Amino acid sequence: MKRIWFIVNPISGTHDKKGIVAKIPEYFPECRFATEIKYTEYSGHAAEIARIAVEQGVDIVVAIGGDGTVNETARALIHSNVALGIVPCGSGNGLARHLFLPMNPDGALQVISECNIHTLDYGLINGLPFFCTAGVGFDAFLSDRFNKSGKRGLLSYIENALTEGVSYEPETYELEILGEESEVKTYRAFLITCANASQYGNDFYIAPHASMSDGLMDVTIMEPFTVFETPQIAYQLVHKTITQNSHIKTFRCKDLIIRRTKPGVIHVDGDPKDSESEVRVSLVPKDIRMVVNANKQPWQPPLLRMFTDIYTGVSAPFKQTPKKISKINDELLNKLRRKDQP
Repeated sequence: MKRIWFIVNPISGTHDKKGIVAKIPEYFPECRFATEIKYTEYSGHAAEIARIAVEQGVDIVVAIGGDGTVNETARALIHSNVALGIVPCGSGNGLARHLFLPMNPDGALQVISECNIHTLDYGLINGLPFFCTAGVGFDAFLSDRFNKSGKRGLLSYIENALTEGVSYEPETYELEILGEESEVKTYRAFLITCANASQYGNDFYIAPHASMSDGLMDVTIMEPFTVFETPQIAYQLVHKTITQNSHIKTFRCKDLIIRRTKPGVIHVDGDPKDSESEVRVSLVPKDIRMVVNANKQPWQPPLLRMFTDIYTGVSAPFKQTPKKISKINDELLNKLRRKDQP
């Protein structure tokens, strides 16, 4: 009989947690599972509960909450035999999407009940664990701005990206790839992302070929581009073709030092953190257990279809006037606003 704890953050995420909890007996009958429901009451509580689960030899800990709850729980389960299960209730759900988990609670509970567990990789940035992506540059800057704005949701994030991206100034970075033969390269970059998984969340694939089981992280360097090329980049991010863009440089490694001219913000799975000018990123192979979807059925999200509808027909290399680019951005935001309304 497997022991499963469900950690429920009642205030985070987008789903009705009471409804999800009510379905647990349906998918986890007492004849096969011993389940317990644990509710978080304050910041950091999910990690505390997960650590107790490790001490007590629980088989699976399921995070029911937003992206923050999932990441907090996962960080407490590294170096253990306890597997992480996810019922995705966040706005991004990057880790759940990479693992091909259903975005609906019933589907996610069904997958967890099948107990298909893999031992996977995770990353460290300045000693902090990450499971999808971490890095420096615009995505870290945007995470910081988004966090300080106090707003949540995909619409607010895209509004921030469109507003801040126009004026953001790229930086110069020195990258030292560590190994038997160290290599140092210098780039002027809009962002540098170290990816353990393929996407940020919301099916924005910054590293479409990344694997959580190959022992390597995929490093994506986005070099400066013009505002006229923004639609193309957005289109390629959701269509898993960003590596075909001429402003993208990629490589794989296990250990990396990023140096910049001054201290600044980094992001750890979208969570902004202050950092010194030198940033150390490394990959830890096969040190966290996770419940994955054995069926791996591809799912095309509404956002992908939305971008397809908006940008199909916009000809490469997207030599549009600023007025045309502004019109495209406004159209995207208007569609998102309508989608966001009840």
